[in-house]
Amino acid sequence: MKPTIDRGKAEVATQPGASAAVAKPEPPRGTIAEWTITILLLLFGTTTLVQAFVIPTGSMEDTLLIGDHLLVDKLAYAPGGSFSKYILPYEDPKDGDIIVFRYPEDISQTFVKRVVGVPGDHIKIIDQQVRRNGQKLTEPYVVHKSPYPDSFRDNFPNSEPNFTMHDRAREMLANNVVNGEIVVPANSFFAMGDNRDNSLDSRYWGFVPRENIIGKPLIIYWSYAASTESLASSSVNSLASHFLDLAQHFFTKTRWNRTFRLIHGYYNY
Repeated sequence: MKPTIDRGKAEVATQPGASAAVAKPEPPRGTIAEWTITILLLLFGTTTLVQAFVIPTGSMEDTLLIGDHLLVDKLAYAPGGSFSKYILPYEDPKDGDIIVFRYPEDISQTFVKRVVGVPGDHIKIIDQQVRRNGQKLTEPYVVHKSPYPDSFRDNFPNSEPNFTMHDRAREMLANNVVNGEIVVPANSFFAMGDNRDNSLDSRYWGFVPRENIIGKPLIIYWSYAASTESLASSSVNSLASHFLDLAQHFFTKTRWNRTFRLIHGYYNY
């Protein structure tokens, strides 16, 4: 919000019988200075409090769609200090939360997934059904869009991988499997996409370190039916094509029914 600026109009005291002097207002603050302050405030807000994020892939369908633009609460999981923890609502990620985090294999990339396991949880998947600490999870948000079974994906971690595994996933399977279940270690989280058949998640690259978690999505402030290629690519041609598409189809491709939709976790309690 643009700050209110006191223009500093001077008040002139007058003596009885004396003529009032015409007050000369102070020179107005320049437009550039005003915008500088506004931009600094916005930068502080968007880097410290909330951050904008766009969904580039379908791994969280149908909860989050390609082209959903989110605002992410960066304070939700921030570690509380000795004083601030009593003022701000810091918390640890919970099972069922949707989180935004830096991809452990390449921290320049940002992922969004759902927390399926927190430290100490025992996780396994049997015939596509997730079991946590021996209990089947109720997951109404999950979709299965592939008609083909996959032994590793659908029966985890008790099937041999049929692909070249990431080193972190190999370490997870070597060091964190007890009685056929993944045991989530301290300061780590097991995360999966809601589009279970088409999600690059903890099954394939291991745990999400606590320090990689950026925050919790709050709201979809805009949703636009764009392709993964136009959202994920940084090439000049792709950007130009995307902006041209926006100019031509903004009103018809905007998903108005998703605008300002709040994002909630789902908890099996």
